Amino acid sequence: MVAVSPDTLRLIELALLEDAADHDLTAQATIAADSHGEAMIRAKANGVLSGTKIARAVFQRMDATLEQQWLKDAASQVQPGDIIARLQGPLRPLLAAERTALNFMQHLSGIATATRRFVDAVSGTPCRIVDTRKTTPAFRALEKQAVVHGGGINHRMDLASGMLIKENHIEGCGSISQAIAACRKQAEIWVEVECETLEEVAEAVRAVPDIILLDNMKPQQVRQAREMVPATIVLEASGNITLDNVREYAETGIDRVAIGGITHSAPALDLSMRICRS
Repeated sequence: MVAVSPDTLRLIELALLEDAADHDLTAQATIAADSHGEAMIRAKANGVLSGTKIARAVFQRMDATLEQQWLKDAASQVQPGDIIARLQGPLRPLLAAERTALNFMQHLSGIATATRRFVDAVSGTPCRIVDTRKTTPAFRALEKQAVVHGGGINHRMDLASGMLIKENHIEGCGSISQAIAACRKQAEIWVEVECETLEEVAEAVRAVPDIILLDNMKPQQVRQAREMVPATIVLEASGNITLDNVREYAETGIDRVAIGGITHSAPALDLSMRICRS
């Protein structure tokens, strides 16, 4: 049995219901109910896998008698032609589960692949790649796991996992220092504050948050901020950071770079499944 969380099970059920997987009219018309065979899932592009566990659970949900042999697991690097899994059993449930299983895997592997590209781009520096809350609704746990599979780290999972003071909070509270003080009184949890100027960085340093986020600053400004911020405060940058310039940011001495695009804009990794009737 594949052990997945109740939330993941609900996602699987919703996805299979959406696809009418229990009513595959084409397979019912073209494939005899007692037909058996083998299916192979292959990579069609270079990338990093994620979502193998949920894909296994999808096939298991369609038919618990299916035999599954996974040759590649999450976080594995794949190349075109690599066999990821072999599955054997009744052909109808194999085909009914195919699209849902691949949709999960392709989407999550795309996130893992995008993350790995950023991780590789900053290799050799102490800078870490971190995700954001810019995730697909209801998919956050899976997408953030995919970031980890790609070598990144997770930022807060939700609004209760930490305090991130942004411009609207500052406007509503009155100032950066007031907002940090208010958060300290609210709960014993880490506090991060977003700064858009070096003047705001100086104010934030005096208020001693756990993390300072530099929003849409140029590399030269980030270097200046690094000189202002003690090592006891984590320094993070985000905004308009791409594969082309992330190395430049990493070399400023920043602790981490937050990339929303690794979850909200990652292209799916191309995978396919082909069957062979026995």
